[in-house]
Amino acid sequence: MKHQNIYKASSSGYTEALEGIFRKTLVFGENSLLTEFILKKGKILPRHRHPQEQVGYLVAGHIILHIGDEPYDIWPGDSWAILGDVEHSADILEDSVAIEIFSPVREDYLP
Repeated sequence: MKHQNIYKASSSGYTEALEGIFRKTLVFGENSLLTEFILKKGKILPRHRHPQEQVGYLVAGHIILHIGDEPYDIWPGDSWAILGDVEHSADILEDSVAIEIFSPVREDYLP
């Protein structure tokens, strides 16, 4: 059984999940998965939900994150937690970079 996964930084490996929204799985374990998102100014992440809990951190940029019916003004250094099966979306106000952890692992995000 493998006891660790190590991710070495690379500018390759991004998938365009939606127009202007790029995703790369950085590393994953048995119970969680770490993903980097590159979000382009003016794009919208449509309302959606999934069973995984998701916690995130905005590295750069500016977004409005909608969780349930509440909008949150998110700036670099801000973080969030979204419980599983809660609808959420985002308006990308500036080119942005976000890091998010999903638990349990999102099978559709595995490399």
